[in-house]
Amino acid sequence: MIASPAIPTEQLRLSVAPMMDWTDSHCRVFHRLLAPHARLYSEMVHANAVVLGDRARLLAMDPGEHPVALQLGGSEPALLAQAARIGAEWGYDEINLNCGCPSDRVQAGRFGACLMREPQRVADSVAAMIAACSVPVTVKCRLGVDDDHEWQHFVGFIDTIVGAGCQTFVVHARNAWLKGLSPKENREVPPLRYDWAYRLKRERPQLQVIVNGGIADAEEASAHLAHVEGAMLGRAAYHTPYLLHALDVRWFGGELQSRAELLRAYRPYVEVQLARGVSLKHITRHLLGLFAGQPGGRAFRQVLSEGAHKPGADWTLVEHALVLTEREPHSP
Repeated sequence: MIASPAIPTEQLRLSVAPMMDWTDSHCRVFHRLLAPHARLYSEMVHANAVVLGDRARLLAMDPGEHPVALQLGGSEPALLAQAARIGAEWGYDEINLNCGCPSDRVQAGRFGACLMREPQRVADSVAAMIAACSVPVTVKCRLGVDDDHEWQHFVGFIDTIVGAGCQTFVVHARNAWLKGLSPKENREVPPLRYDWAYRLKRERPQLQVIVNGGIADAEEASAHLAHVEGAMLGRAAYHTPYLLHALDVRWFGGELQSRAELLRAYRPYVEVQLARGVSLKHITRHLLGLFAGQPGGRAFRQVLSEGAHKPGADWTLVEHALVLTEREPHSP
């Protein structure tokens, strides 16, 4: 068995979940400005697409994003090994295997959360991926699928994969229901059981465990650090991105910056992308929650939503939106 390299513990404390249609390169560059110490993840990309598809589009990454992980979907060890090697060659710092997505598409392809029922297939895939690349190979999983609520099934799944050389697990601390719930409902309806992630760390202290699922604010995120290596934020990081900045300063130190200061630091990147022909709407869609709950926040969102798709839209639109937020003081 070849053991996957460990990830420095401080890089695991804060991370942003892989989110389909959201965590593209534009989003990750923005999140990096907010949280210099966070570990970032790509959207899930199927291994077959990495091997046969448009890599320049699928694996797009800005040098400022590091450390950033590529999340792969798939269930064929040889194909996943090829995709892992390619991902590492493109500069990703980690390759993560998705064993948690419950959508109909992944069920039809027999990957994602379905793999919770095939621990040996996952182990074979992980072993092949570790052998194919020199960066850490990690797994993101659920606690189980459907009505499987047996601790021994969950820990048996983990132990089988550990036997293949993996030592880092992101645990979305709820089951995936493969029938009867949409992917959105699967993120909300099955009950959260953080205690299973905590127990995994207690009983397997050599493993690196990151907890994911339902983390909504700084206090919740901070509480997890007493039990596991890290907290991975998903929707909260996307819809209220200033939370990432607040957590980064709280956990790693540094000066708390205003939302406007952070946004203006994004301008050079935005203008480079506009010069390359990228439409402003593809970038500003990730900014809409920056002033959530703040004076002028609704106007900020409205200006960007209504104007970014228009021909010729540029940074001037962002400045116009910012003006609407600067008329009243903001909470930190």
